[in-house]
Amino acid sequence: MTMGFDLGHSSSDSTYSSKLLATCLIGGVVMGVSVLGFFLAFPHPRPLSWRRKKRPIRVYMDGCFDMMHYGHCNALRQARALGDQLVVGVVSDAEIIANKGPPVTPLNERMIMVSAVKWVDEIIPDAPYAITEDFMKKLFDEYNIDYIIHGDDPCILPDGTDAYALAKKAGRYKQIKRTEGVSSTDIVGRMLLCVRERSLSDSHNHSSLQRQFSHGHSQKFEDGGSGSGTRISHFLPTSRRIVQFSNGKGPGPDARIVYIDGAFDLFHAGHVEILKLARELGDFLLVGIHTDQTVSANRGAHRPIMNLHERSLSVLACRYVDEVIIGAPWEVSKDTITTFNISLVVHGTVAEYNNYPKGKEDPYAIPISMGIYKQLESPLDITTTTIIKRIVSNHEAYQKRNEKKAMSEQSYYENKAFVSDD
Repeated sequence: MTMGFDLGHSSSDSTYSSKLLATCLIGGVVMGVSVLGFFLAFPHPRPLSWRRKKRPIRVYMDGCFDMMHYGHCNALRQARALGDQLVVGVVSDAEIIANKGPPVTPLNERMIMVSAVKWVDEIIPDAPYAITEDFMKKLFDEYNIDYIIHGDDPCILPDGTDAYALAKKAGRYKQIKRTEGVSSTDIVGRMLLCVRERSLSDSHNHSSLQRQFSHGHSQKFEDGGSGSGTRISHFLPTSRRIVQFSNGKGPGPDARIVYIDGAFDLFHAGHVEILKLARELGDFLLVGIHTDQTVSANRGAHRPIMNLHERSLSVLACRYVDEVIIGAPWEVSKDTITTFNISLVVHGTVAEYNNYPKGKEDPYAIPISMGIYKQLESPLDITTTTIIKRIVSNHEAYQKRNEKKAMSEQSYYENKAFVSDD
């Protein structure tokens, strides 16, 4: 009896437990689905830091950018690396005249040059030479600038004060390394040196500097302490610098490759505009840069003003250029066309190579015969000779400007300390 009671009670209790367990499981599932549905219908708000996009760091750098060269471009590259967006102030002609002397290139040409540098995102024209309190406030409030950038060489105003003193005081100043071996003062000096050479060697001949550069009669030499402030600096090219300037990308398999060649000496606005035009004709712009020997053979012993590596870096910094051939041949051969898979060869109407010497074949004869040559209407009537003539016409003013600037450059080299340019 007892045994039977016990057995019967256990069976009933087991059934009850099973039903209770099933009810709990079903209830749990229903509750889980309900909670999941609630969270899907009313998602939990994420933190504001997750929802908001991080504001880009905007940096500002200004300059005259007169006779713009690869040193300027390298400064802009370094400045851009300190932020996400680079805003560049281009100093007005009036401010340059007041603080440094007459500019060689006017504001509109300098704007074209700066706009073409691939590290520049935005431009402010007519920027002041010195960072005033009002302009600094404008940079911070209107342009959302986080930091003001300048090189490690001092920028001293006529009154002897630091042009970036206010930015430093505000704690919004960052410094980059100056690119040694070149400056606008140095480039002007290279040309003025030829004026001095000519006057010393042939005082009875008053030919223009254009003739001196076209038919040079003496070799370049370094300033031997004459006090002129002109010198030929020695740029030491490195593979690292070329990599820093390079895009690092080749053309796609079906890319239309456009080729243009030249000296690209004293890289100027005329060069930029024809490169822009050439780039619009294809997917990839390949630029051939002639050797120093080729340029000298065709333009005279005093050319080029800038050596092959200097000219290559200036072209590489241009946003319209995808790749360069450093030391391109004078004649565009069938082999060159095949090797680089060139679809179109172009040349501008404004150039110093258009009138080829007697006995020399047209360097574009092969692409012309292949039907892949096109002459482009040059947007600007500017050549390297144009720049040289500007300096000749006012060489006394530039001589004085160079003598003054040379003293500050000498001081920089004597007191400089190491600054990384990564």
